[in-house]
Amino acid sequence: MQLARVIGTATATVKHPSLEGAKLLVVQPLMADGKAPDGDPQISVDTVSAGPGDLVLITSDGRLLRDLLKSSTTPARWSTIALIDNA
Repeated sequence: MQLARVIGTATATVKHPSLEGAKLLVVQPLMADGKAPDGDPQISVDTVSAGPGDLVLITSDGRLLRDLLKSSTTPARWSTIALIDNA
């Protein structure tokens, strides 16, 4: 699991059948301080109705994503699993 900031959404006119109807987010993984970027932006399947600017928790748990998308062959790797509240 890793903190990330949603920096946008992705649209695909052609995509794997397992991703039909899935909202795709562009997320920037963050270092432990929650501010500094940690690598390149990634595409994440949205499971928590996140939007641009939101701080989220992402995971690369393939089993969770395969179960969520009901596909054993999905090419997706990252999914959002939580919105982080900055209260």
